[in-house]
Amino acid sequence: MAEQRSGGGRPIAASQRPTGGDKAFGGKKQYFRRKKLCRFCVEKIDDINYKDVRLLMAFISERGKITPRRISGVCAPHQRRLAESIKQARNIALVPFATSL
Repeated sequence: MAEQRSGGGRPIAASQRPTGGDKAFGGKKQYFRRKKLCRFCVEKIDDINYKDVRLLMAFISERGKITPRRISGVCAPHQRRLAESIKQARNIALVPFATSL
């Protein structure tokens, strides 16, 4: 009984199977996520300096990767400037390329 069959004898496609998503919420609270605001726009920081290591390290993961926009909440123009500053700081050894394992 692994396959569900419709009245015509054909198997039902996965996209047509009922998912149960239309059921009413059984008393569960909806989780509300606040929209992330760009830190640089809020603080009105126009230039991201490659020499400001403390600021740059806030946007680098512990493995040495640049944190993506969807995680950090930075807007696209500031993310581009931030990535460029991090790359400059890496090239002159202010910020490590990667951590040692």
